Amino acid sequence: MRTDHHYRVDVRWLGNRGTGTSGPRAFGRDTEISVDGLPSILASADKPFHGAHDRWNPEQLLIASLVQCHLLSYLYVATREGVVVESYADAATGLLRTNADGGGAFVSATLRPEVTISAGDPDRARRLHDDAAKLCFINASLAFPVAHEPTIQVVAGKATPTTQPE
Repeated sequence: MRTDHHYRVDVRWLGNRGTGTSGPRAFGRDTEISVDGLPSILASADKPFHGAHDRWNPEQLLIASLVQCHLLSYLYVATREGVVVESYADAATGLLRTNADGGGAFVSATLRPEVTISAGDPDRARRLHDDAAKLCFINASLAFPVAHEPTIQVVAGKATPTTQPE
């Protein structure tokens, strides 16, 4: 069964310094991202692209979306497989390659989730990242490879390998 979900996000440019886009340095790249009922996100371009270093940029938001989607997909498959996750953190990176004409694209991303479990098989917990990657909507929408380098830690004396049915 196919189900469509629609998402609305409002983005407003805040960078008109009085002369619009009359020159490449005449305007700011600041934006405000909003969704009804949620706090706004103050964003800009990345610093090398004349943006503000104290605001989120689209590249960071893309990697953050990927990480959050993978995390939520992982929690789902872990629950389904009897792996009890106690904590989850990720220090992900993405590689953006620019061209001489000013364009470019992400060419890769690497997620480095650090997961602590208190029940379930640690080896299975590691393999569940493959299942999560297949379920993550953001991952499925990307045109670049996403690698996973998970670390699984076990709460002392709690998680144990389980026999998987053949």
